[in-house]
Amino acid sequence: MALNECNCQELSEEEKIARIKEIILEYKDKEGSLIQVLHYAQAIYGFLPLHIQRLISEELKIPLSKVSGVVSFYSFFSTKPRGKNVIRVCLGTACYVRGGRKILNNLKEKLKIDVGETTEDRQFTLEVMRCIGACGLAPAITINNEVYKQVNPDKIHEILSKYYKS
Repeated sequence: MALNECNCQELSEEEKIARIKEIILEYKDKEGSLIQVLHYAQAIYGFLPLHIQRLISEELKIPLSKVSGVVSFYSFFSTKPRGKNVIRVCLGTACYVRGGRKILNNLKEKLKIDVGETTEDRQFTLEVMRCIGACGLAPAITINNEVYKQVNPDKIHEILSKYYKS
């Protein structure tokens, strides 16, 4: 199963757990399999709440502290449900100086969420990143890894409209 093949939101809780256990069984005896299992589990479940981390810990016979440590270390993993579209606002030096904070505040106001939160309809999650490497195009944001350059508050509505209910 490829990470993006699972249309798992339609699965029941029991089916998701069963699918995660299948993945764990497949990777159980492979050295360094924890990150791979976590990626699949998040693709299946949508995020990595404590009970899923505990399941992985028990099945792989790895301390829960190690599983939780990996989950909290890597920004790819999330312990809370994420939106269908992840917006990341660059607040590196160039973006910050050229209005990144205004872009962030505008998005917070429009989406009615704060950094690290997800909209009620689970369409958007708002995050901050330190640098996306587009300093000459500042300020910049990404949505699902697509870069939007020279963003200003007037462009936000147009950019977001591409993603509503898509």
